[in-house]
Amino acid sequence: MHKLLFDNNISHKILSQLDGSFYGSTHVMLENLDEASDIEVWHFAKTNNYTIVTKDSDFNDLILLRGVPPKVIWLKIGNCKVSKIDMIFKKYKKSIKDFLDSENNAILEI
Repeated sequence: MHKLLFDNNISHKILSQLDGSFYGSTHVMLENLDEASDIEVWHFAKTNNYTIVTKDSDFNDLILLRGVPPKVIWLKIGNCKVSKIDMIFKKYKKSIKDFLDSENNAILEI
């Protein structure tokens, strides 16, 4: 099972769009982490076996400093609607799953 933790820069509404492939996924807001620092989010993801999904480079920098886990999916897209993010997850579903299953990769840039 691949659980995703969506960062504040992605709407929590994405959770209702995901299919069963990412069962158990959550959003920082739902975990009372919407005011938390990046390092607090990092520790939560690591402790609870989540992969962080974000639109900014901060977690990329943390991987360079701290290693993995957690892994990071870095969506290099600007402001957009939830429907576009949903489309990206559907389009890249296999690549995302391959990344999550891989032990050699820490960051997936989309």
